[in-house]
Amino acid sequence: MQRRESAVSGMFYAGTAEELKEQIEWCYKHELGPGAIPQVNSKGLREIVAIIVPHAGYYYSGPIAAHAYKELANDGMLDTAVIVGPNHTGYGHPVSLWVGGAWNTPLGEVEMNEGLTRSVLGEVIREDSAAHIYEHSIEVQLPWLQHLYGKVKIVPIAMMAQDIETARAVGKAISRAGDNLIIVASSDFTHYEPHSVAMEKDGSIIEAIVALDEEELYRRCERLDCTMCGYGPVAAAIVASREMKATRASLLKYATSGDTSGDFSRVVGYGSIVIRR
Repeated sequence: MQRRESAVSGMFYAGTAEELKEQIEWCYKHELGPGAIPQVNSKGLREIVAIIVPHAGYYYSGPIAAHAYKELANDGMLDTAVIVGPNHTGYGHPVSLWVGGAWNTPLGEVEMNEGLTRSVLGEVIREDSAAHIYEHSIEVQLPWLQHLYGKVKIVPIAMMAQDIETARAVGKAISRAGDNLIIVASSDFTHYEPHSVAMEKDGSIIEAIVALDEEELYRRCERLDCTMCGYGPVAAAIVASREMKATRASLLKYATSGDTSGDFSRVVGYGSIVIRR
C-alpha cells in the first residue's frame, strides 16, 4: 500500500504526537482562538457543507483555524473530508488527486476514501501523487481532523490550475461524491503586505466568499491584485456547496500573522469561514 510520509511535521506543526496534541489544544485556547477545546457532538445536525481554513504554521494561523474546527465538532459526525488545497510546488497535473494508500502524521495514519476518490476522477481531476509529496496545504489540515475524530478518511485534491472554469468543474465533481462529507478549502489570504492593507483587501474578498459568489471572488481578486493562494479551492468549495443545497456562509474569525507574531509590517491574512445548508 502506498504511503505518504509527512512533509512538514516538525516545521508547520509539532513533530511528536504528544507535542502536536498540546499544540492543537493551545490553538483552541489561544486568545485569538475560540477559547475551549471542543468535543464532537454526536447529535449534531450536520448542516455544515464546507469550511475555509488557513494552512500556515500552527503558531501563526492555528488559533484562527481552530474556530472552523470547533464549529465542525459542534456540527456532528462525518465520514470523509474532501480537502482541496493550492499546489505551491508546481509538481504534477493541473488538478491532482492522491488515490490509494494512507498519509502519515504524528497522530497516525489517515486513509483515503477510495470509493469517493474514484468517483471524482475525470477529465479535470487526474490521479497523481507527485503534486502531493511535498505540498503542505492539505497535510496541515489532517491533525485537526484526527484530533477531533480519531479515524477519518480523506479525498485530497491539489489545484495548480485555479481558473474559474477549472474551479467550477472541481466543485461540481465534489458535489456528486456523497452526502456525509465535509469540504475543507485550504487557503491563506493576502501575503506579505502591511497589516492595514491586508485587512482591507481580505475584507473585500471575504465579502464575496460569504455571498457564495465565485464570479465576484475572481473579479475582486483581479481588481485588488490579490495574493490569496487558494482562491481556486475556495471557489470550488463555493460551487460544490451550492450544488449540495448550502444557502449561507459566515466569517468566524479573521486575523493576520501580525496578530500572533507582533510584526505588522509584512503579514499574511488568515480566515475561518463556514458554509451551511
